[in-house]
Amino acid sequence: MPIQVVNTALLKCTFGMAPSSLTVLPVKRVNVANQPSATIMDHKPMVNIKPFGNCMCPANPTVASATAAAMGVLTPMPCVPNTPAPWAPGGITVNNTNEVTLDDPSILNCVYGGVITVAFPGQTQTFVP
Repeated sequence: MPIQVVNTALLKCTFGMAPSSLTVLPVKRVNVANQPSATIMDHKPMVNIKPFGNCMCPANPTVASATAAAMGVLTPMPCVPNTPAPWAPGGITVNNTNEVTLDDPSILNCVYGGVITVAFPGQTQTFVP
C-alpha cells in the first residue's frame, strides 16, 4: 500500500548525482507524523524540489554545452530542476486541503529528461488507500 509523503522526504533523480529532499511549506497543510503532508502540487523547482548535485543528462543545456566544450566527453554540471508539471498520479483517494495527496509511487518529470522518484516518504505510519 502506498505511503503518504511529507516534508523532508528523500528524493532521487535518474540523472542526478546526489539525493535531495522535498520541502513542503507549512501553509494550510494537514500534518502527518508531525510534518506538513505533500500534495501533487509541491513540484516547484528550488522551492519544493532542491538540486540533485550535478546533472548528467545530455538534454540539459548546461551539460550539453560543457560536453561540447570537452570534445564530446560527458561533463556533468550543477543540477537546476525544471519541473513545470505536477507529480503524477498521486493518491487520488485522499484529499489534502482540496488537492490530491502525494504518495510514494508518484513520479515527477524534469524537462531535461530526468524522472524524480520518492526514495523515502519521510514517515512510515500513514498509508494512502
